[in-house]
Amino acid sequence: LEIEHIGIAVKSKDKMSDFFENILGIKNPISEDVKEQKVLTKIFDTSKGKLEILESTSKDSPINNFLDKRGNAVHHIALSVENIEEALKELKNKNVQLIDESPRIGAEGIKIAFIHPKATDGILIELCQKP
Repeated sequence: LEIEHIGIAVKSKDKMSDFFENILGIKNPISEDVKEQKVLTKIFDTSKGKLEILESTSKDSPINNFLDKRGNAVHHIALSVENIEEALKELKNKNVQLIDESPRIGAEGIKIAFIHPKATDGILIELCQKP
């Protein structure tokens, strides 16, 4: 396993984007509106892993609910897997509680699935399989 990205939920992506681009010098971010998840993403590739800024597009989005409870904060850690279907099957066999029983498509066209925070002592873990 390797870290694919760290997701950071923010009320407005402008300040964090400015910090990553102009202070840390991480250039050429990729922006995407992930309508299914009601979120705008801005992804900064450090070449050793990505930082994903998440901004809600709707009051009823999971990101907005997270922000209401915790404010700007790390939302999830995403791990890269070779075969997401097999990884989910293995986790189910180990009785790990999942949010997603099967993968869906996330930002950058990557297959994703989330492990429920109840299974990880409160930390949201995302599995990712690159196309």
